Amino acid sequence: MYRPHPFSWVPADGQRHATTDPKPRQGYHGIVVRTLCSEALTVDNSDLGWLWPTCPSCNAGAHELAGAAHGADPAE
Repeated sequence: MYRPHPFSWVPADGQRHATTDPKPRQGYHGIVVRTLCSEALTVDNSDLGWLWPTCPSCNAGAHELAGAAHGADPAE
């Protein structure tokens, strides 16, 4: 399964989190994942869940794993 970064975004517990857990073939919905903010959360892959705000700790960790400066302007 194609995964451009060593993490995936998942909606859980009212925020979008990032996880490095392997992505199951059927997707993450309803399973517990370990997030970059060190929580074990059940994924809620609902349409509304993708509109939740991003967890700041997971966002910082994802930027670090992607080798991108956190808060950098992508247009620069």
